[in-house]
Amino acid sequence: MDSEQRPTAASVFDALGAEYERAFAGSAAHRASLELLLEQLDPGSRVLDIGSGTGRPTAQALTDAGHEVLGVDVSPVMVDIASRQVPAAEFRCADIRELPLADGSFDAVCVYFSLLQLSRAEQADVLRLTARALRPDGHLAVATVPLDVEGVSGTFMGQPVQVTSFGEDAFTELVTGAGFTVLAQETDLFVPDHPAAVPEPHLFVLARRRS
Repeated sequence: MDSEQRPTAASVFDALGAEYERAFAGSAAHRASLELLLEQLDPGSRVLDIGSGTGRPTAQALTDAGHEVLGVDVSPVMVDIASRQVPAAEFRCADIRELPLADGSFDAVCVYFSLLQLSRAEQADVLRLTARALRPDGHLAVATVPLDVEGVSGTFMGQPVQVTSFGEDAFTELVTGAGFTVLAQETDLFVPDHPAAVPEPHLFVLARRRS
């Protein structure tokens, strides 16, 4: 499949819309990851949510706890849904790699399952970008599907996708190589609530930017 035929993340998630939230709303591991992050944050922290989707559960949980959230997503449909569902947060439709961010301007960054349609080099670039955007000792909450695959075409909830990821050890090495110390990691096998879904391994990592 050449680059012009590859499904983009924007087209996939425009098509899925709120259906994505319904499929993944039952993830106890995702909510546990958020709770762990919330325990690290000072009141009124500024949080960047990369691949913010429908705004729930991530931006919702953070704003409910009194934090300031900027959500960024490439899907205009997702940004519209999130803006309506979580009005206390700010959402922008953009590629995070093209959005000007001041160094050290966030206390935490969330990147939940939004790296999977990027190449391995691009995933490393985004993680390094998060380190620059964080203040020293700021926190990163990141999740992925820990499989050793590169450029694999498949179907996700009925939508064609092309996926690249890392095995669990390689992914945590990627995080540490981007300038982080891993504080906690948890794996879970989750079955999305969707007729076309299959069980997925999920890896949640909490890390702190090294000073």
